[in-house]
Amino acid sequence: MTRELEAGTVVRLRVRREAPPYGWFAGPGETGGSEVLLPYGEAVAFRPAVGDEVELFLFHDDKGRLTATQRRPLIQFGGLARLAVADFHPRFGYFLEMGIGRQLLLPVKELPETRRDAWPQTGDEVHVVMKRDKEGRMLARLAKLEDFAKLVVRAPVSWKGQWHQAWVTNIYRDGVFAIVDGGLLGFGVLGYVPDHERTGPLRIGQSFRARIVQVRDDGRVTLSMRQPKETGRLEDADRLLSFLRERPNGGMPYSDETPADIVQRRFGISKAAFKRALGKLMKDGLVTQRGGWTYLVAPAAETESKNDAKEGDRHPFVP
Repeated sequence: MTRELEAGTVVRLRVRREAPPYGWFAGPGETGGSEVLLPYGEAVAFRPAVGDEVELFLFHDDKGRLTATQRRPLIQFGGLARLAVADFHPRFGYFLEMGIGRQLLLPVKELPETRRDAWPQTGDEVHVVMKRDKEGRMLARLAKLEDFAKLVVRAPVSWKGQWHQAWVTNIYRDGVFAIVDGGLLGFGVLGYVPDHERTGPLRIGQSFRARIVQVRDDGRVTLSMRQPKETGRLEDADRLLSFLRERPNGGMPYSDETPADIVQRRFGISKAAFKRALGKLMKDGLVTQRGGWTYLVAPAAETESKNDAKEGDRHPFVP
């Protein structure tokens, strides 16, 4: 087979003959060499005539035969694209929409075996590079940092403090890499979310909103899923107050002394954010801390009512 006829490529071929009821055969030149079938159903742009030169995308059909289509794919061999997850098979992997009515396989072996909780879900959009297997069939692999190098753009300094859409590209022990939507700038900006800036778990291909907390000298950005400190302090304080009000005794076994990992696990916020929220509630006179616990402070009217009740229980002649 000539190098012009390889899956995953867009090639310009000459239509040599029509073969009803199948379609047209085309090849690189008028005669000789390999041919590929353009089925009638794949002639979506126009019906070619014998002798026409047409641009076709090559792929393998269900029977493993190299086939042509006039449809335009979202990704080609060696290219990188963000593709939506259409389906998952636990034995084979993820099937990704690639714009030609057929799907591209992202094999299970491409995913981190030790982080199954971070695997994509249907509807997520993963950044992949198209490659081929030993038989020349199209496959996908997860894009790596070096794959993004020639595509990403530098974030402008004005982005600091702004919220942007991002997609998780990979997950590491202490944080998450993501591509931030570049909008008019282009492909996107490479970003990183440290673990302490997450408000919950993330998975590969997941879309999320993030705030730019730092624009680095190299044009990359540091991201946070949290509100700015003051806004976050108010929101966290409201959450803690609601939590305490739902407790039977208005108390919880958490305080300034509670270890950071327990705070993160229980409330999904950092120890610093937890202390800021508690500090606001204490300053407002809404909570107090005793013996490693935090308690609601009873309103003054409620306290006076209880005292009045106690006074009323006394005998009138008892001082």
